[in-house]
Amino acid sequence: MTQQPVIIEDTYTGDVTPGGPAQRRTVPGAEIVKLAVGPMNNNTYLVTDTATGRSVFVDAANEPDTLVQFLHDNAPHLELIVTTHQHWDHWQGLEQVAAATGVPTAAHSLDAGPLPVAPDRILTEGESIRVGELNLEVIHLAGHTPGSVALVLTEQGTGRHHIFTGDSLFPGGVGKTPDDDAFRSLMDDVESKIFDRFDDETVFYPGHGKDSTLGAERPHLGEWRERGW
Repeated sequence: MTQQPVIIEDTYTGDVTPGGPAQRRTVPGAEIVKLAVGPMNNNTYLVTDTATGRSVFVDAANEPDTLVQFLHDNAPHLELIVTTHQHWDHWQGLEQVAAATGVPTAAHSLDAGPLPVAPDRILTEGESIRVGELNLEVIHLAGHTPGSVALVLTEQGTGRHHIFTGDSLFPGGVGKTPDDDAFRSLMDDVESKIFDRFDDETVFYPGHGKDSTLGAERPHLGEWRERGW
């Protein structure tokens, strides 16, 4: 049975659902396509440099047949598959997608062990992933898992930032943590490495659900820390 192609809408709201169309946001120098897959409504992201057509894919989470078809149709020059963290719902499609595309994979060393394929590239704090003319900065956010990472895309010309946060930051709070120490670690990292560095116009894209901006969430940081989740 032939896999149906994924429909991509160019009206971007950030609200996508499994089985529904993907959405494309076009920004200076890049395209961001958001697609939801699987029973846990995982977001996947394809980031493409518009100058060269080269791409990076974030979280081969589920529905590998769908993802392979999606990447075949929309990412002919895919260069890297990044896994934001070790939780199983974010890598169930990884082995099949990596095998079908022949594209190398990447993750942080502290989260590499549980992954179904050993990362070809180990990501570290502050390094850049070069995709055509784009650079995506790696930020290590410890707490949701030991090796969770976020990726920062900077628009060409405008300087506006787009951050792919995995399960470390959502609208309304940080990601779930196993204990109080991990929560404090995640809050400290999210505040110092994201909110203290980037302005209110910065858009962030979580591993599940809708996007938000740092400006919308910033007034609530104290509430999050006080409630402990």
